[in-house]
Amino acid sequence: MKKLSYFIVLMISVNILSCRADSHFKNFITADGNRLYDGDRPFAFISFNIPNLFYVEDELAFENINPWRFPDEFEIRDALESVRQTGGQVCRTYTLSVRNQDDPDYVPKFVTGPGEFNEEAFLTLDKVLQLANETGVRLIIPFVDNWKWWGGIAEYAAFKGKSRNAFWTDPKIREDFKKTIKYVLERKNVYTGIQYKDDKAILAWETGNELQSPAPWTAEMAAYIKSIDKNHLVMDGFHSSLLRDESLAIENIDIVTTHHYPQNPQQLLEQLGKNVQKLQDKKAYIIGEFGFIDTPGIEAFLNKIIEFKVGGALIWSLRYHRREGGFYWHSEPFGGDLYKAYHWPGFPSGAEYDETNLLALMRRMAYRIQDMEPSPLPVPVAPVLLPISDISHIFWQGSCGASGYDIQRSESDQGPWHTIAENVSDAAVQYRALFQDKTAEPGNKYFYRIIARNQSGYSQPSNVQQGTATKRTLIDEMADSSMWFDSGGEIKFVSKQARQVKEDIFRVELENNAFITYSIKSPDRCEIYAFFPEEISDILTYFSTDGREWKQAGLKKQSFRGGEGDYGYFTPVLFTAAEMEKSAQYVKIVVPKRAIISRIQIDYGS
Repeated sequence: MKKLSYFIVLMISVNILSCRADSHFKNFITADGNRLYDGDRPFAFISFNIPNLFYVEDELAFENINPWRFPDEFEIRDALESVRQTGGQVCRTYTLSVRNQDDPDYVPKFVTGPGEFNEEAFLTLDKVLQLANETGVRLIIPFVDNWKWWGGIAEYAAFKGKSRNAFWTDPKIREDFKKTIKYVLERKNVYTGIQYKDDKAILAWETGNELQSPAPWTAEMAAYIKSIDKNHLVMDGFHSSLLRDESLAIENIDIVTTHHYPQNPQQLLEQLGKNVQKLQDKKAYIIGEFGFIDTPGIEAFLNKIIEFKVGGALIWSLRYHRREGGFYWHSEPFGGDLYKAYHWPGFPSGAEYDETNLLALMRRMAYRIQDMEPSPLPVPVAPVLLPISDISHIFWQGSCGASGYDIQRSESDQGPWHTIAENVSDAAVQYRALFQDKTAEPGNKYFYRIIARNQSGYSQPSNVQQGTATKRTLIDEMADSSMWFDSGGEIKFVSKQARQVKEDIFRVELENNAFITYSIKSPDRCEIYAFFPEEISDILTYFSTDGREWKQAGLKKQSFRGGEGDYGYFTPVLFTAAEMEKSAQYVKIVVPKRAIISRIQIDYGS
């Protein structure tokens, strides 16, 4: 009863506090022949997939065992504002997640059973639609996934004890899926009071993501969607790089789509040409996904998109700012262990896949397909500095479109302010503190604020937060060996397969008693962030006053294992050594067997 009462109070509070904002949209998007229209104006777009727009699979902080959660308003707004700044007009989401019988209780899903839905999840989608109307970004929403990642057709079939392919043929399973469609289309948004079927922010419903659906199934589901929702277009989510004839013949399908990930850009152009030739004026056509090729290849492809008057093209993929600071990160296993999700407006951390130039190209093309010149980028709004518990771990909520941040410090909350760091990137590290104040004097109290910058100018200063310097801290993110006093044995710097180690780009692999030594005065505490592909073995920590005689420090270890998941996650283990002698001048970390170390933090000089 307490839970029910709390839920009722929450819903009443949400409704009272909600305000109905005016929408940017005057029309539903329509289709005529092979063109899309906004009213009587042709509508076309070049933009992004944002897979985690209403469901996050990338909450990969080291101590987290659960990567799944729902985004908050700051994150959703940042995602949609990123699309708006690129001129993208549209983004495609991923599917409605479906519960698997093996899911731990802490993993939230949208669909929890046949006709059973998670209200917290749909409140998140309500918020997405509210902010889409506010920012002027339309959505393409697929209903169900063909694949395992979030739960999809196999999970619907499992609800009835059937194998995954029964999803297409079993009448009871098809009815279960229709319950989801009906619930979604008829849901009334808590924040706007508008039913989804009447919301102009939705460009189209997609039958699903990369489905291997028989044409009769597609025809049945498209007709069912249209029987409830007369306003929105329906896109066939059949998976292919070449259009199928049956999709072009289904009456209630308005848009057809293809996905493209060829290694050879020329093959991409050939596929597009064949599809346009087959299309003629039968249906509107959208490239639902493409990517994992170099920037010149993308440019050639987008030029053809515009030349052939294709309705839209959506690159894979964009991730947004994280509420705890920095960005969400997502390596692409099928991108040749090179490409990662893009972060707007592009950063040096994405240089390997030309992130900054690629995003600038996407922006130019997004305006060009509208026959417009790009407008100047807006000056960033003020970022939000988060509370500071340790001046070696400073975090802030980033400002959309900011390319860097200036850090300012004062001994008074009224100033004067002194800049202690310029153009600091919030995309340089993954799920870590964004800045460490190395110049603070232990025992002193300081005040901090930050200013966002980009090519158009500087933001207003952030809010002010106080921090006290109680110690000094050495933080080695393992980008190189510049902080090491000495090392020996089998040591290898590694950066590939970052998904398995919580997206950490920089790390070292040590084995067979390999060691790293730091020269550091009065070490007090040492933390070692490690990953283990298989069994967990020990890591030893020693301290010394002269670098010759060594004493072993007591060590505690804590595992944050959440299972291998779909990506083969390694086990994160935190080793903590404390109570070293104040006279010590050196710290040595030894790996007797094998470990991957992603970070070492040593507090000293307390």
